[in-house]
Amino acid sequence: MPDLQLGKSNQNKTLWLNTRGARVQANIGKKFYFESSFFENQGMFPVYLDSFVARKRVIPGQGEVKFDPGEVPGESYDYNYVTAFLSYTPNHYLNFTLGYGTNSYGDGYRSLILSDVAFSYPYLKITANLGQFQYTSMWSQFMDLATKSFGQAYEGIGYDKKWGVFHFLDWNATKKLTIGLFDAVIWPDADTSGRKRGFDWSYMNPVIFLRPAEYSTGSSDNALLGMNIKYKIFSKTTVYGQIVFDELKIKELLSSDGWWGNKWSAQFGFRSFDLFKIPKLDLQGEFNAVRPYTYSYSNTRTNYAHYNQSLAHPMGANFKEILAIASYTYKRWYIRAQLNYANYGLDDPATDISYGQDIFKNYIKRPGDYDIRFGQGVKTDFLYGQGSIAFILNPKYNLRLEASAAARREKNSLETNQEFIFSLGLRSTFRQFYYDF
Repeated sequence: MPDLQLGKSNQNKTLWLNTRGARVQANIGKKFYFESSFFENQGMFPVYLDSFVARKRVIPGQGEVKFDPGEVPGESYDYNYVTAFLSYTPNHYLNFTLGYGTNSYGDGYRSLILSDVAFSYPYLKITANLGQFQYTSMWSQFMDLATKSFGQAYEGIGYDKKWGVFHFLDWNATKKLTIGLFDAVIWPDADTSGRKRGFDWSYMNPVIFLRPAEYSTGSSDNALLGMNIKYKIFSKTTVYGQIVFDELKIKELLSSDGWWGNKWSAQFGFRSFDLFKIPKLDLQGEFNAVRPYTYSYSNTRTNYAHYNQSLAHPMGANFKEILAIASYTYKRWYIRAQLNYANYGLDDPATDISYGQDIFKNYIKRPGDYDIRFGQGVKTDFLYGQGSIAFILNPKYNLRLEASAAARREKNSLETNQEFIFSLGLRSTFRQFYYDF
């Protein structure tokens, strides 16, 4: 599965990608299914992605980049990533999946509950289907690249680890309406002193409410609750939404004083297929809003993140975003266009105050407890547009010739960053990478 691209940026930079990959799929009897993929990559990226790699040391969604001594970010990168899972379905009601990869929950382009933005991670997932209900429990291990422990838990081993447990309950209430409930807890594998905690077996029960369990342990683990809703308003048009509560006090919420601890995010969107009765002309529109400090924590060992990227939205928090995606397929031709606009508040580099956009920053150094609003900090406007046209050579593994153009602008009172990118490529991939941030 190759992904070979050659392009140009208006920042006087030649861009290229050299990816060679392979994927294996197999049925083992009637109850087991196996899938694995491996990709080896070298590439040179646009300037704005170089800036991201310099800060985070990872290629978005594709793992860590290791710099040689004296190497300057902006040169070519060498990296690889793998995914794999083994699925066991003993009957019509149960499925067990052991994997190393990503998961996503929801119906939108973004997910504020759990998205596939970040790098692969190990997980165990159990799914039960009973009539109108589907219930999923998942246990995962994540990596905290922002911290290196030198205590007894990780002496000479390297990066910190953390754990996550997730529950999803989906109810097909009617033929048109689906309602989903979600809860999750993230906890560190070792405390701030380096003392080992490991996997907390009190979270192993697959049919509990996590918040009482988290409270009963006497811990300060990071608990989240959420809801996902989908409703089919027409035969080929669906509206959907999500809401996530990271922390909330009803009294403070109703007061409208902007208490900092009211951490929540919300999504609303729609998807229409065969628009204007034109086959395979599809349109999607979406609005996302995430309050300051949502998904963050007092330390990176417990924030809602993995491999220096959010487990939810790639922009972190403290933003509002609107996006539209249109696509059209005609025979073997495929056309796609995307437009994103966002407004967010960045931290001022002249101070150490956290305004809530960077979920890896300690929220203790905030400007105050009240009057915390969307876009606080260095107000920034973000605009991203991307269009591509492709000719499908082999639909079985999505092998295509593709031409693409993208424009990105990030503007605030401190600086304006603009970049225009054009590329041609021979591509084959089923994985979604998110470079629109």
